Amino acid sequence: MKRTYVEYVREELSQAQIGVPIYTGKIAKKMEKAFSLGPKAAAAASAVAFKRILEGEAMPDLRFYQKGIYYRTVKTPFGERGIDKEQLIADKYLLPDIGYETGPAVLHRMGLTTQMPRGRLLATNVAKDCMRTDQKLGVLVRPPKVEVTAGNKAYLQTLDVLDMMKRTPVDEKHPYLVVARHIEKHKLRYDVLLSLAGHYYNRRTVLELAHTASAEDIRI
Repeated sequence: MKRTYVEYVREELSQAQIGVPIYTGKIAKKMEKAFSLGPKAAAAASAVAFKRILEGEAMPDLRFYQKGIYYRTVKTPFGERGIDKEQLIADKYLLPDIGYETGPAVLHRMGLTTQMPRGRLLATNVAKDCMRTDQKLGVLVRPPKVEVTAGNKAYLQTLDVLDMMKRTPVDEKHPYLVVARHIEKHKLRYDVLLSLAGHYYNRRTVLELAHTASAEDIRI
């Protein structure tokens, strides 16, 4: 006997891990193929199925987060486990290859500063015009210097670091050496860095890159 829409969605939900965001749009896409539905019909069927499951008793651990997003929960000694916000942030702003983390947090992670950042800043293609705060997810987002791709995101993140070095307290004794080793570790090319710096960053960043390129001459 052919499964109903509700049965199909419930099967999909039963495979979801606790706390992981569940997107109705993704399940609707699967329903298009499973039931030979058009996009609008699949979206409507998915929405109705989620509503019935949420209101029924078949899956009492299902929770609504916001329109189009659900998650499964479990009780802990501290209350119910919430949705994985790190995954929400990644899905909305970083994946697949549409953004990267930038700002003082990256300098701290690289060991250039011991100062703990107060928040997180993401450069993402989703931010079209200016820097803004996503209050619900607790991150700042801004447009990148140029559209982020799989091929350039590591280069842009590195150039952002060089661009920030004169504006952010850096207490590492040899900061250019740290960046040079980062470039070497991630197998980044100086000619690509220079090309991107020349096109999308300022002259100071190009000079910082030059200091970095000669940093291996430092003897510690």
